[in-house]
Amino acid sequence: MSDAFLVSASLRTAARGAGAAFTLIGALILAGCGSHAAVPAPPRSAIVAHPQLADTINAEVYSGDVRARFESQLGFRVNGKIKTRKLDVGNHVEAGQVIAELDPADLQLQAGSASANLAAAKANRDLAQADYDRYRKLLDKNYVSQTQVDAQANALKAAQAQVQQAQAALAVAANQTEYTSLRADHAGVITALNAEAGQVVAAGQSIATLARDGAVEVEIAVPENRIGAYKVGTPFAIESWADAGKQLGGHLREIGAEADRVTRTYRVRVSFDDPSAAPRLGQTARVYFADGANAGQILIPLSALHELGGKPAVWIVDAKTRQVKLAPVNIAAYREQGVTLSAGTGTQDWIVTAGVHKLREGDTIAPVDALNRPLAL
Repeated sequence: MSDAFLVSASLRTAARGAGAAFTLIGALILAGCGSHAAVPAPPRSAIVAHPQLADTINAEVYSGDVRARFESQLGFRVNGKIKTRKLDVGNHVEAGQVIAELDPADLQLQAGSASANLAAAKANRDLAQADYDRYRKLLDKNYVSQTQVDAQANALKAAQAQVQQAQAALAVAANQTEYTSLRADHAGVITALNAEAGQVVAAGQSIATLARDGAVEVEIAVPENRIGAYKVGTPFAIESWADAGKQLGGHLREIGAEADRVTRTYRVRVSFDDPSAAPRLGQTARVYFADGANAGQILIPLSALHELGGKPAVWIVDAKTRQVKLAPVNIAAYREQGVTLSAGTGTQDWIVTAGVHKLREGDTIAPVDALNRPLAL
């Protein structure tokens, strides 16, 4: 057997061994890949929304803005030139906090003049008192007549009255000096400023608008042909434009005495049942007035309705864990706009409104709105 043949046989044997080794390595790699845990599927996207109050169906809607119940127009009680302005619009103030100050130079001079007048009046009174005492002694010795004594008594009374007048003038001047500081009469928020440092202002001119802390309301304008349908205490639902879909309860508190001469509408104020949930001052809000036929009922889309044990139910989403739970509900009526419920969920809950048949109890979802935008619950 030739050497060439032996070399060829050896090469074929080595190739078969290498192929077997690669086959074994591939099998081990595949086995290793198969031993890894399965990657969990991402949470299923689901459209969610807040249920709405059913009494907004066919409701009359009015737009207004959120205001404090009590607003004060603050101004100085004396004339003068503004020296400094301490605050800006939006700042919160406490009762007694300084908002602006006038130049006090002129008023301080007036106070000084009043003080000097008081000193002069006291000197005149003391002189009149001395004259009266002297004439009384002379009368006892019959050196003067009773008429002269009476004249000195009248002069003393006039001098005493002048002292009282001067004291009152000094008190007024001192008060006016204090009036150079414009202070907040209540705790609240500065919503407007109408003057700047260096500006000369008149007594009573509005310098700042203060919205007091406390009750917050929505002011709307109601046409004169509809004002007769409402009265104080009428319930309503309110929805902030910045937080659409979240409705709050309230009632009508005040109706203006007369219509506006230009718009022919009445100014109406509505109060929140829960003041702590009220939107921020100045925000736009919609007020829904409706009859009481649907009071207390909840409106949901028909697509949100599922079943639990053969009874109607909806999927409620836990805002923290984003897990769904099936909750039974009571159906009040089927309407064109959706289904009205008398119990089972509320306007603060998040419910799944589409694809309810694809969910299981405890599933974790990725909540999105009707436009497929992610939501932070």
